[in-house]
Amino acid sequence: MGYTNVALKDKIMEMYPEVERHGISVSLDFSEAKNAYIVKFRKGSHELSTHLEKKDADECMDGFKCVYLGMQIGEFMKNFEETSRA
Repeated sequence: MGYTNVALKDKIMEMYPEVERHGISVSLDFSEAKNAYIVKFRKGSHELSTHLEKKDADECMDGFKCVYLGMQIGEFMKNFEETSRA
């Protein structure tokens, strides 16, 4: 399946609108060595970097929620909110 990094990022933002609502920026690059996308979420000085396997990215582009990625997003938001309160 062929798609651009921009298309994948747009799909992630579409599937997980809470990312934009919380003001979290997203960047991603494909790693040939790992055959996976390196996805980075950032808000202020907080950053989370995670891998999105090519197979999972393909499914995401086909409209299936990326469960692992969704869990990572949820954890990032939870951790960010906890440190913001401290």
